[in-house]
Amino acid sequence: MIDITLPDGTVKKFESGITSLDVAKSISEGFARNVISANFNNITIETSTPLTTNGSLILYTWNNPEGKKAFWHSSAHVLAQAIEDIYPNAKLSIGPAIENGFYYDVDFGDQSISDKDFKAIETKMIEIARGKHDFKMRSVTKQDALSLYKSQNNDYKVELIENLEDGTITFCDHSTFTDLCRGGHIPNTSIIKAVKILSVAGAYWRGDENNKQLTRIYGISFPKQKELTEYLNLLEEAKKRDHRKLGKELELFTFSQKVGQGLPLWLPKGAALRERLENFLKKAQKKAGYEMVVTPHIGQKELYVTSGHYAKYGEDSFQPIHTPKADEEFLLKPMNCPHHCEVYNAKPFSYKELPKRYAEFGTVYRYEQSGELHGLTRVRGFTQDDAHIFCTPDQLDQEFKSVIDLVLYVFGSLGFENFTAQVSLRDPENPDKYIGDNALWEKAEQAIINAAKDKNLNYVIETGEAAFYGPKLDFMVKDALGRQWQLGTIQVDYTLPERFDLTYKGSDNELHRPVMIHRAPFGSMERFIAILLEHTGGNFPLWLMPEQVIILSLSEKYEKYAEKVLNLLENHEIRALVDNRNETIGKKIREAEMNKIPYMIIIGENEEKENMISVRQHGGEDLGMISVDAFSKIVDDEIKKTLKTF
Repeated sequence: MIDITLPDGTVKKFESGITSLDVAKSISEGFARNVISANFNNITIETSTPLTTNGSLILYTWNNPEGKKAFWHSSAHVLAQAIEDIYPNAKLSIGPAIENGFYYDVDFGDQSISDKDFKAIETKMIEIARGKHDFKMRSVTKQDALSLYKSQNNDYKVELIENLEDGTITFCDHSTFTDLCRGGHIPNTSIIKAVKILSVAGAYWRGDENNKQLTRIYGISFPKQKELTEYLNLLEEAKKRDHRKLGKELELFTFSQKVGQGLPLWLPKGAALRERLENFLKKAQKKAGYEMVVTPHIGQKELYVTSGHYAKYGEDSFQPIHTPKADEEFLLKPMNCPHHCEVYNAKPFSYKELPKRYAEFGTVYRYEQSGELHGLTRVRGFTQDDAHIFCTPDQLDQEFKSVIDLVLYVFGSLGFENFTAQVSLRDPENPDKYIGDNALWEKAEQAIINAAKDKNLNYVIETGEAAFYGPKLDFMVKDALGRQWQLGTIQVDYTLPERFDLTYKGSDNELHRPVMIHRAPFGSMERFIAILLEHTGGNFPLWLMPEQVIILSLSEKYEKYAEKVLNLLENHEIRALVDNRNETIGKKIREAEMNKIPYMIIIGENEEKENMISVRQHGGEDLGMISVDAFSKIVDDEIKKTLKTF
C-alpha cells in the first residue's frame, strides 16, 4: 500500500500501481471525467502513469493552467503528426506549449507554407484527434533514439538527443506517430475538439541567428468549439487594440529602419503622454521622499563586472564601446542600479540619514534578436522608472510596504484593478543562476513574503523567477481582455551593497551594510504605455489624455468665440484645441471619435448668443448646452474620480 497526499492535506491509502485517474475516480466519477493531467511529487505525469511510492498528487482539469499546458503540449504532437502526413519531407524540431496554445518549429526544405495551407492542417489534426489515440510514454536508449532520427535524416532531433544523458530519454507515441518528449500529456487525442492554426513565422534553430531559419507554426486548441469561437472573437478585439495600430493612428510613436530596429521614436503627442506619466510618478515620489538623480547612458565595463551584470547578461548586451585609448572599454547601460550604487558611494552616510531613495527615469539598452522585437513591448532601448532605496535592515519592512503602496496607487489611477502579486524566489535546483550569500537570500525572501501578507495582497509564490541578485515581488496584471502582464516589480537585494562595498555608520559608530530595494512601478515606459494602450483601447483616463477636448466650430463665423472658449478652458487647466478646418461638422466629429478625444465642444450661433457650449462625449452621449464653468466641473470631477490621492 502507498500513501497519496492530496492538495487539501487529505492522505489516502491505495495499492501500489494505482494511476492518478483511479485516484480521481475515488474522489468523484464526474471529477475523474474532467481530469486530463497530474503532478506527482512535483513532476508532471500522465493520468495513466502507475504510482508506486508515497507522494503528493495534484490532479489537473482544463480549468487549471497546468491542465491547459498538457492539453496544448499534446496538441503540438497532433500538429506534428499532421505535418508529417501532409508534408512527408518536412523535418520536425521542437514543439512546446506556450501561454496561449502551442507551436512547432519545422524545416520544410524548399517548400513554404502560408495561411492558405492552414485549413488542410486543421482538418488533418481533427481527423487524427477523432481517432481517440492514447498518448503513451516509453524510455529509449540513447543509441536507439539516435538511430531512429539518423534514419530519418533529422539533424535537429539528433542534436537534441546528443545533449541528453543515456537513461533520461523518453519518447511519446500516439497513433502511428512518435516524438522525442519529456512527458506531460492528456489521456488521448479525442479530448481535442477544436483547433486553429493562427500564424506562421520565422524562427532560428535554438534561437541562434547563425543557425538555419525554420518555420514556426502557431496553433491553439480547445475541448469545445464554443471556447475556440470565444477565443477568436477575443483575438479580433485584441487586433483592434494592438498598441502598434493605435500608436500609429493616435500619432504617439513610430520606428525607423534608419534609426534601427527596436528603437522607438516618440512623436509630440506620445512625448506629451510620457511626460504626464513621468510627472504623475514624480509628484508621488516627491511625497514619498525620493530624490531625483541622473546617470549616463554608458558606463565602464568594470562597473558591470563588479555588479555581476556582465557575467549574467554580457552576451545580451551591445558590444563594448572602445574609446581612442586602447585600455578604455565602455558598455551601453543595461541597468541603472550599478550607477545608483555609485551615487550612494559619493559620500559617507550615518544611520540617521537613511533611508536614501534615489529615483531616475533612466534609459537602458539591451540587445534583443530581431525576431523577438515587438512594437513597444520588446525593444532594444527603453526607459525605466527606476529607483533604489538604501536603508538599514530595521527599515526594510516599512520601506518595502511603502513601495507596495506606491505601486497600488499607480495601478488604481490607471485602471489596473485585476492583479495578483507574485513572490519570485530562487530555484533551489539551480543555485549557480544566483549570486550572494544563502543566509541573506533566505532573509530577503522571508521579508517579501511577510510584507505581502501584512498588506493583504492576493499573492502566489513562484520558484525560479527571482532576479540573479535577489528575490522580488512582481505584480501580474490582467488587462481588459483577460490577458496577464507583468507590471511593476520590487526587489530586495543584499548582494549589490556587498559587491560595491556600500556602508553607513551605525549607532555603535561601526560601519554596516545597507539593504538595497530595487523598484519600478511602471517597469519600462515603453512597455507600460503599450499595455495601457491595449488595456484602454486608446481611451486613456481623462487626466492622462494628450487632448482632453476638441472645439468644433460650425463655420468660420464662430472662430473668435471658439478661441474665447479655448482660452477659458486653458484657464481651467483643460487641454483643448480648435478644429477650424473647412470641413463638415459630421466629418470633424467622426475624426474626433477616431482620435479618442474624450469631449467635443460644438460652437454655433446659439452657443455664441447664449455664451454657452454644447458638449458631446466620446462614444456619442450628448451632454447638452452648458456653461464653460459647469463643463470644467464635470472634467474636474471625472479626474478626481480616477486619479487617486497618494
